[in-house]
Amino acid sequence: DLAYVKDYCKRNGLLTLSVFAVVTGCVLGFILRSFNLSTQAKIYFSFPGELLMRMLKMLILPLITSSLMSGLSAMDTKASGRLGVLTITYYLWTTFIAVIVGIVLVIIVHPGTGSEKDSHHSHSGPVMTSADALLDLIRNMIPSNLIEATFQQYRTDLVPIVQNNDAKVSQANYVYVMPDYHNPRLGHPVFLEITPAPDIKYKIVPSTSKGMNVLGIVIFSATMGLLLGKMGERGTPLVNVCQCINECVMKIINAAMWYFPFGIVFLVAGKILDMHDPAHLGEKLGMYFITVLCGLFVHGLILLPLFYFFFTRKNPFTFIRGLLQALVIALATSSSSATLPITMKCLLENCGVDRQIARFVLPVGATINMDGTALYEAVAAIFIAQVNEYDLDFGQLVTISITATAASIGAAGIPQAGLVTMVIVLTSVGLPPADISLIVAIDWVLDRFRTMINVLGDALAAGIMAHICKKDFDKSATAASAAVANKERVRTVSVSIYQSSHK
Repeated sequence: DLAYVKDYCKRNGLLTLSVFAVVTGCVLGFILRSFNLSTQAKIYFSFPGELLMRMLKMLILPLITSSLMSGLSAMDTKASGRLGVLTITYYLWTTFIAVIVGIVLVIIVHPGTGSEKDSHHSHSGPVMTSADALLDLIRNMIPSNLIEATFQQYRTDLVPIVQNNDAKVSQANYVYVMPDYHNPRLGHPVFLEITPAPDIKYKIVPSTSKGMNVLGIVIFSATMGLLLGKMGERGTPLVNVCQCINECVMKIINAAMWYFPFGIVFLVAGKILDMHDPAHLGEKLGMYFITVLCGLFVHGLILLPLFYFFFTRKNPFTFIRGLLQALVIALATSSSSATLPITMKCLLENCGVDRQIARFVLPVGATINMDGTALYEAVAAIFIAQVNEYDLDFGQLVTISITATAASIGAAGIPQAGLVTMVIVLTSVGLPPADISLIVAIDWVLDRFRTMINVLGDALAAGIMAHICKKDFDKSATAASAAVANKERVRTVSVSIYQSSHK
């Protein structure tokens, strides 16, 4: 029994501590809400959780670049091309299916019925159009400065410009008679001169937003990796550097994971301290919350495992069991990019996925595969339409499904990126973007669950690709080992000839 306990603690100790940390953080957060802590006290309390997020984000850049460059450089060109096409096709297909699941559920449940719209909204200026968002996505794929891409992204801004009307505008004049309170028979004339509002136009200007341009870094690193593989021996030194960096990052992750349970407690508790009144939110957005959760669990626990079983003929839940540590971290951090180091570790150590495939599929998935985000955007858009009593026809539902799929691809793997891309989905069918304020209060909770589905989708995709492309990589590994053996043979023959000639 003692040996079993030791073995269990060795295999599942961190997972058990992480789950316990999430529960402890929730309990501690709700207990501390009754003390009405000041904003400064909340910041101090959340500091260990902030350190956890900073630690994870610190590892994203070296992990993505070293994984892609070292992984793709060792691949055969044909095998890597097939893997890339299959991976991206699978990601797009599962994202579109997630959107369809969300649309079907929100139409059946109809959570917007009976939900009251707030009387006050913060109406801002015009929002970015779908065309601008698509162009920004393409621009970020090719960053103009790689150093800038490590900490900021390109973004289109709309700047208001007041137009001066030189022509005389007819002004409306009115005369009102206001009663005199001292003598009701008398009145005071009031003259009103109404001037029309100035004509405001909006100019498109280039701008930037804080946050790593993950998409641009992924594309650059993948291109470098493919070219290093074609360079042969000349590219070997840089490939060795990337492999060393990758191994160092994984060792840092192994050491840092023992801090995660401690940081998770304060990260979760700090978010609960910042939450609005839970009772009011449950009354106002309860059905919407349940609809999104049902969609996420249908997609994540039924459809994605079915896809895995269909392609591999293996038990998907055995595979998912090895990912529990990554899913708990995703729940705590709500960032698929920040969870990337842990997902990589789980796939390599617990699930037995080929290192080359994991190094390619996971960074790409953390960038473009956002099943949970796409489902959430579709549900939220139709929920807002239902609150506004706006009937959507079939064509508009198709527009939402396509736009949500495309917008989720452009959503970086950062917390609450779905709210940013939600604007694009709403404007595509003429819904007011200001109504996003209806769902902002509860978004931080849903963001954690949809991040879990995003991470699960990335990992299952890696398992599927490892099964489908196994023969291709076995051939490339055999060819690589044969090439190395041939080089060693040539080097041995050369040394022998040199020694015999100098006897």
